[in-house]
Amino acid sequence: MKWGLKCGQNPDMDAAPDLSPKAATDATARRNAQAARSPHFALTDDERERARRGRIAGPDLPTIDHPGGWPVWDHGAYAFLDEGDGTAPPEVHPSLWEQARRNTEAGLFEVAPGFWQVRGFDLANLTVVSGAEGWIVIDPLTSNQTAAAALALVNHHLGERPVTAVIYTHSHVDHFAGVRGIVDEADVVAGRVPVIAPAGFLAAAVSENVVAGVAMTRRASYMYGALLPKGPRGHVDAGLGKGIPLLADQSLIAPTVDIAETGTELIVDGVRMVFQVTPDTEAPAEMNFHFPDHRVLCLAENCTCTLHNVYTPRGAPVRDSLAWSRYLQEAIDLYLDDTDVAFASHHWPRWGAVDIAGHLARQRDAYRFLHDQVLRLANHGLTMDEIAEQLRLPAGLEDDPSLRGYYGTISHNAKAVYQRYLGWFDGNPAHLQPHPPAVAAGRYVEYMGGADEVLRRARVSFDEGDYRWVAEVVGHVVFAHPEHMAARALQADAFEQLGYQAESAPWRDFYLTGAQELRHGHPPSTPGHGPSAETVAAISSDQLVDALGVRLDGLVAATRTWTVDVTITDRAEHLRFGVSNGAIHHLPPSFVERSGAPAERSRSAGTDDVVLRADHASFGALVFGAAELSDLEDAGTVEVLRGRTALLALLTACDRFSLMFPIVTP
Repeated sequence: MKWGLKCGQNPDMDAAPDLSPKAATDATARRNAQAARSPHFALTDDERERARRGRIAGPDLPTIDHPGGWPVWDHGAYAFLDEGDGTAPPEVHPSLWEQARRNTEAGLFEVAPGFWQVRGFDLANLTVVSGAEGWIVIDPLTSNQTAAAALALVNHHLGERPVTAVIYTHSHVDHFAGVRGIVDEADVVAGRVPVIAPAGFLAAAVSENVVAGVAMTRRASYMYGALLPKGPRGHVDAGLGKGIPLLADQSLIAPTVDIAETGTELIVDGVRMVFQVTPDTEAPAEMNFHFPDHRVLCLAENCTCTLHNVYTPRGAPVRDSLAWSRYLQEAIDLYLDDTDVAFASHHWPRWGAVDIAGHLARQRDAYRFLHDQVLRLANHGLTMDEIAEQLRLPAGLEDDPSLRGYYGTISHNAKAVYQRYLGWFDGNPAHLQPHPPAVAAGRYVEYMGGADEVLRRARVSFDEGDYRWVAEVVGHVVFAHPEHMAARALQADAFEQLGYQAESAPWRDFYLTGAQELRHGHPPSTPGHGPSAETVAAISSDQLVDALGVRLDGLVAATRTWTVDVTITDRAEHLRFGVSNGAIHHLPPSFVERSGAPAERSRSAGTDDVVLRADHASFGALVFGAAELSDLEDAGTVEVLRGRTALLALLTACDRFSLMFPIVTP
């Protein structure tokens, strides 16, 4: 991929820098060698034994293929982790290397009698429980292809059985988007297969993956190293698991059973479960659950084998570390005396009361320590950046391999706690209205004597191993002069060394993806990115209206006023929404039903009225810009009864999003 940049301003800009990945510098090699002497390495063998325990079979095939003919998952690409003597190369933090090797332990594992997990087929685990008639599936992964392959592995080694229930532990995409790979929606609609989820699941899933889906997906491509080559100088792991499937099909089937209260008990396919709702912990809608007759506890993603994210760098609402700690204590109080095995939606289980109790207690203490110490320091007047720079866990927590920063870090989690309570502003009026990055960058570079002088000094800092400063200061040159190839190359080199030094897999992938895009440009994309048709099918009609509001260019739309009545023909629903002052307002279908049919309602003067009939999928296609109105009319799935010209004007006022927008350049 070429930048296509126009140079000629100075010799540095005309130079052809080396765009290949670099080896670790001496400074990085020394830093990683020092990290290898951390006390927690004494316990890494125990963790790997847990990761291997109970394995029945490895993956049948190294790759999982899409029906279109390309691999969506390539487990064999991680073979480099077990080559040689297994020692980390200088380009990978040694602790992350060990976590990557543990996460490469893939296949079918027995957790307890009647309980199995498929690990290493996706970012998350797929868990199956043997019911009276078939499999109860917990968390059907990120894609239809990986979920289907995981279930096929189960059926091949344990015997073919139907899926009799699906449980979503929480509202993140890697725990539900493969559902159509394991179950037919017709069986769900007919009531033969219940889909069980915590209350608020659908709203949270739509909020993260649809309303903010384009920005979050783009940032996730950085966070999970989706565009990086796999290897010691590229992607090695995601901390929670190996990575995410690529170019795979995602889906969503709406839950049929909501769990709203702790203590709710269900018998599903003959298996008794007792639920603990844990909202605003690792996800806005999440739940743990206990199998009392089997003495097994599912901890969802609330207690895994890494320090987790209180704020996830891909973007999401900040989580409540205080509530997280309290719910872990509640799980101890409710279930510990009756639990012999505890498993989670990532990583490997814990066996035995002593191991489970210690694991839960240390995780509980870590999130509470983080919460309380950030606020203690904030009450001394420290800002979030100052807190993040100095805060660390006490030795009893820091030395636990299951609390290392493979995914979350103390640094960005400390900022998250601060943000939850105090927001982005630190109180200093100099920070109240800073210039946007490109404007500020140009002025910084001018003040510092110009791009060449900044780069001259930055190269000295690079040779001294001060990569954080190089990344920061050269970033001003890149934003002031995005075509400056020497600046891009130097910042890329700094990002690369920071990535090699990172214990956190997301930090590593952010740095290395940033380096790759500085060197080669960001991938091209065309406007129109939106959710799959299968996902749209699970979104409620009023949520589609919310999504339309996000696409609306408010200043363009503010010159007109619309009232739109929609009959969703295949769901017997009536929607009514308006647009005024560039903003959407709408009533839920139930209210519209009570207030009369759309065509019978009187109209406001000066309002463009639109009345249409559409099936749910076609209305969704209009909302997300996936199809043209005329094409849907020709297909007979949309009928505009009034105001076709006004509807076209409304749709014209809607924006279209391109997925691969630039991040490390303006």
